[in-house]
Amino acid sequence: MPEPFIKRYAPAGPTTASFHASPAFVRGLRGPIGSGKSVACSIDVVTRAQMQAPDTRNRRRTRWAIIRNTYGELRMTTMKTWHEWVPEDFGRKVNDAPFRHEIKADLPDGTLWDMEVWFIALDREDDVKKLLSLELTGAWVNEAREVPFAIVQALTGRVGRFPPKAEGGPSWRGIMMDTNPPDDQHWWYRKAELERPKGWEFFAQPAGDSPEAENIQNLDEGYYDRLVSANDQDWVNVYVKGNYGFVKHGEPVYPGYVDNLHCAKEPIEPVPELPLLIGGDPGLMPAIVLGQQLSDGRWLLVDELCADGFGIQRFRAAANAWLRQHYGAWLQGGRKITGWIDPAAGSRAAGDRDERATVDILREDSLIDWRSAPLPDNALAPRLESVRLPLSRLIDGKPGILISPKCERLRKGFNGGYHYRQIKTASGLMFQQEPVKNEFSHPHDALQYLMIGGGEYDQVLLRQRRHSGPRQSYAISEDYPDGQFIGNRGRQQYAEAED
Repeated sequence: MPEPFIKRYAPAGPTTASFHASPAFVRGLRGPIGSGKSVACSIDVVTRAQMQAPDTRNRRRTRWAIIRNTYGELRMTTMKTWHEWVPEDFGRKVNDAPFRHEIKADLPDGTLWDMEVWFIALDREDDVKKLLSLELTGAWVNEAREVPFAIVQALTGRVGRFPPKAEGGPSWRGIMMDTNPPDDQHWWYRKAELERPKGWEFFAQPAGDSPEAENIQNLDEGYYDRLVSANDQDWVNVYVKGNYGFVKHGEPVYPGYVDNLHCAKEPIEPVPELPLLIGGDPGLMPAIVLGQQLSDGRWLLVDELCADGFGIQRFRAAANAWLRQHYGAWLQGGRKITGWIDPAAGSRAAGDRDERATVDILREDSLIDWRSAPLPDNALAPRLESVRLPLSRLIDGKPGILISPKCERLRKGFNGGYHYRQIKTASGLMFQQEPVKNEFSHPHDALQYLMIGGGEYDQVLLRQRRHSGPRQSYAISEDYPDGQFIGNRGRQQYAEAED
């Protein structure tokens, strides 16, 4: 190793050593906290970069992407770990986003180690666009449970493209991933335990409190014992035992949700006489939520469909197939379902060459009459209030929102998966102002559009008018004639109040 690397690295244990030795194109390392996963991936990048065959000019050239779900996590955790092993002052650090670390150093064998590392945060749209156009040798996805599968899927086509074939091509190409355990609804679980794609290999480290625990030599004595005594069993199961499971994080977006009140004991079947309504979020991890509003104003959330890595047209086809399979009887006679998505859906869809709007692409050959949610913009506050308002209602002793247990990801989101992340600031611990983007946020975005399209936004505005003075005017949309669906009651009440 070059002189600046004064630390000596040894794999944290047998599982980590097997991870390093694997020739798989995609490798995943899962384990408890403190088990040395991110250090192992950092070293793996450095090692494989130095193993690149030299070109005709005696250079070992490689280019890497290191990915985290948010800018804050990238700076505070991923880059911090990287620079513990690859010092900031070694090479050239570029502080323009995306951050880069460029290294050129002479190796003992007389060759030149020439490496670029791009640090990508997925909450920055420009960064993602750059990622999807990069020519890479390999990539490391840090804390992969927070990253949409669509990113991993896209990376499979970006790695192995640098250096170019004219310069000999890469000696190794691939993707490495590390993560604390997700729940058993996550894409990681599906790929690792069920599908097991060819060329993919997953490694699970032993429990932190077991005799086989890895990286113990680098932890304080009693590290895991203290974690066990300080946390509940669900947390210990995931972060100490290293098992798949669900743990509440941060501050729930909807603290008023009570699972034994708002979740039905048995699956909810749709009322045949009432319209079926849908909220959709056709993003990297597309989701739809299917619901109905009863005549007394209560909402039934009947079902959900969540997917990973679907483009708009695949999302439309998947939604059609799902509706035909599960709700074919309701669709008989040519009935259509009204659905709402992001107000920005009226603009051009990203990547669509014929410049059609997202909502127009979704409507084509669809069983759903898709519409842009009737919001002046896509502001978060009214979307959240459109869910909180019915969630806080009790009508004849019954909750304003009742969720079917079939809505597994939506329910886990209500139970804390959809949350505000806690962060450290100069003033102390605070919570971020926007919910974390993860696998639970997408069905909750879909739910918000459903509630807005179904009339709850009107109720929010009506409530604000009752409790405040002058406010901005709001135009009732002519697209929704009286009586078209139950949710219009909110619009009718609002119009009456205006009169």
